[in-house]
Amino acid sequence: MSMDNLWDPGLLSINCNPDEKQLALLKQYVDLLDRWNKTYNLTAVRNPKDMIPLHIFDSLVIADLIKGNNCLDVGSGGGLPTIPLAIMQPQRRFTALDTNGKKTRFIQQAVIELGLNNVQVEQARVENWQTETAFDAIVSRAFASIHDFVSLSAKHLSDGGSLFAMKGQYPAAELQHLPKGFKLVAEHALTVPFVEGERQLLEISHEY
Repeated sequence: MSMDNLWDPGLLSINCNPDEKQLALLKQYVDLLDRWNKTYNLTAVRNPKDMIPLHIFDSLVIADLIKGNNCLDVGSGGGLPTIPLAIMQPQRRFTALDTNGKKTRFIQQAVIELGLNNVQVEQARVENWQTETAFDAIVSRAFASIHDFVSLSAKHLSDGGSLFAMKGQYPAAELQHLPKGFKLVAEHALTVPFVEGERQLLEISHEY
């Protein structure tokens, strides 16, 4: 199947309906990621055809599940899931946080070239990062164990906000070690088109 033939059935199967401009931006982002990846090693996925399901669809499959007006992406890497989500959800503000300067420079360049005015990029460790903003949603795609993700990131959570851990196989062992004062409030088994293997989205929030 060609690259162009992946887009429509994949997006349809995850209930994602981009307009022409949004679809063009998603494709432009894959092109940018592929071009920069040759020099900066942003992702282990080398083939742009593979980036569509493994990065774009894998990011957008959570679009209807995260909540709130603003979202912090911890360990954003090459801008995933921030950039695809920001393209599809211009009404929501996103902050992409990563420690790696090469990766944050790429995300910033992508934001500029794609004309995204709802994305802020920060280079810092989440535990050291200082901000006045409290986030309704904090998401992690490939950051750390659930315990570390929650314990390091939760100080940036708004009242009533949730942390969303994107995982492969269901992490039963990790969930035994949730930090005190937090609970699993929802779990979603995800199907990513053209991707084999399990995907999970786990929603965690404060116990009140």
